[in-house]
Amino acid sequence: MGAAGLRGHRWVVVQAQDGWPERDPVHLARDIDVMLKNARAFNSNQLSDIRVLTGNYIMVESQAGYVVYAHAQTGSIRVAAGDRVVTGQHLTNVGHSGNSTAPHLHFHIMDRPDPWKAQGIPCCFRDYEVFQDGNWRPVQNGIPKASERIRKL
Repeated sequence: MGAAGLRGHRWVVVQAQDGWPERDPVHLARDIDVMLKNARAFNSNQLSDIRVLTGNYIMVESQAGYVVYAHAQTGSIRVAAGDRVVTGQHLTNVGHSGNSTAPHLHFHIMDRPDPWKAQGIPCCFRDYEVFQDGNWRPVQNGIPKASERIRKL
């Protein structure tokens, strides 16, 4: 988690929601259908529980903004609202909850805690690898493109 902020700074969990069920194993045709329906149907006025989209999630207030970790594995969230967290702390496990077409971690930073009104904030990662041309290539102090597949070094 430390990639989104400064080493040694403490951040505060403002929301941590667990208990949303994991999706069934990946099924390409069904998941594409769900994704297309959700893209047309989701509306902030219709949702009573944001976990329909995010699944199990954590929101952390940082100096850079509000950091969101979504689609966490059911039962794996290790923090609660009000907890202080530090760089490198294990917060949760990658899951397949909410509006997810495959197990993954959705991570983003936004300028306010209301996801319907928030604007995204670019995030520079200290170090990671990007998958290009069949190989993993190290990157230092970079901002991944939306289409890039990345992993932590």
